[in-house]
Amino acid sequence: MSQSTPIDVAVIEESIVNAVRNVCDRMIRTEVALKRKMVDPAEELGLQMLGTVGFVGSINGNVILGLSDDFAVFATGKILGMSRGEVEVHGPDVVKDAIGEITNMTAGGFKNRLCDLGHPCKLSLPSIVRGNRLRVSTPQGASRSIFEFECAGHRLVADIQFKFD
Repeated sequence: MSQSTPIDVAVIEESIVNAVRNVCDRMIRTEVALKRKMVDPAEELGLQMLGTVGFVGSINGNVILGLSDDFAVFATGKILGMSRGEVEVHGPDVVKDAIGEITNMTAGGFKNRLCDLGHPCKLSLPSIVRGNRLRVSTPQGASRSIFEFECAGHRLVADIQFKFD
């Protein structure tokens, strides 16, 4: 078994930012810019969809992507090579599946970085929640880092919650 490298919050944050950038570049084929690290998790961002994938190992937590319905439709169209109208004709299930895949790929990129540092973990299946004014709570004892990105004029929020075992 390979020796693990100690991980601190900075490595966790760098890993999630890089995972988001890679997924947007490869899957959505659109550049993404990090706008800011958020300090107030209760800040209202107008999110209507959350994609979540959990991870367990020596580090446990959740990768959560938050986005608007408009961005979800845009991203789905880019991934599937469809126009906005075609995405809308196919309905909410195709959007839900695409956002689940974006979330899964982001969590997978994050997980791969942890594994490279000697901290293997396993991922859960993605979960998608839709609604108005969605907010996420932090589990007791977990640390949390939230990043806001801009992708093709849309807001994308990456929320990483983690706890060292």
